[in-house]
Amino acid sequence: MKALLKIFVALTIGAVAFSCKKDTIKITNENRKEILLQYGKENPEKNVVIETDFGVIKIRLYEETPLHRANFVKLIKDGYYENNAEFYRIVERFVVQGGVPQKKLDYTIPAEITPNFFHKRGALAMARQTDNNPEMESSSTEFYFSQGSKYADWEFDEEVKNLEIKVTPEQRKLYTTIGGELQLDSKYTVFGEVTEGLDVIDKIAAVRVYSEHPYKKVPFKIKLEQ
Repeated sequence: MKALLKIFVALTIGAVAFSCKKDTIKITNENRKEILLQYGKENPEKNVVIETDFGVIKIRLYEETPLHRANFVKLIKDGYYENNAEFYRIVERFVVQGGVPQKKLDYTIPAEITPNFFHKRGALAMARQTDNNPEMESSSTEFYFSQGSKYADWEFDEEVKNLEIKVTPEQRKLYTTIGGELQLDSKYTVFGEVTEGLDVIDKIAAVRVYSEHPYKKVPFKIKLEQ
């Protein structure tokens, strides 16, 4: 009788544990908007911490880019970045790009490009395919930080002229004071920014590289804060 009772208790605990396990929702290009908008309502986190060997980077995700915010939060909660996550593409004075190189997901994220969010130093954006992507949809997994460099006024004006783009007074102010990468604006979705740890971005950007890949792996761990 006692043996049967132990088996019953064990089975009951196992059933409860299984029922409490959170199912991972599979996202496709057909259901992505519906799933991500609902997920975003249920998961409002917007503060992210990335731990590296060079220090800690703290990030704030923008509520105004709901699909990208929800997708990034979901990836973190689902444990997508738990194994083999690294900053694998590094171009000093341009970008530091991270993800899990050998583990891509099939869906893309509709662009949420807005003039309010641009590639100032410390901007967080999603990478994307440049070919056969007229809608400029984002990768669902590969992200990057804009490092760029500081523009002199004349350099800024020349770049704007060459790119044939319209800019805001805020863009001019930030690009000529803290820096950034103007040529990426209006082409990639910026969905967050570094609030602490810009010096860590600089340290990572300065590592030795070959063909934009670091000689020594630059792994990271990522988590959400309330």
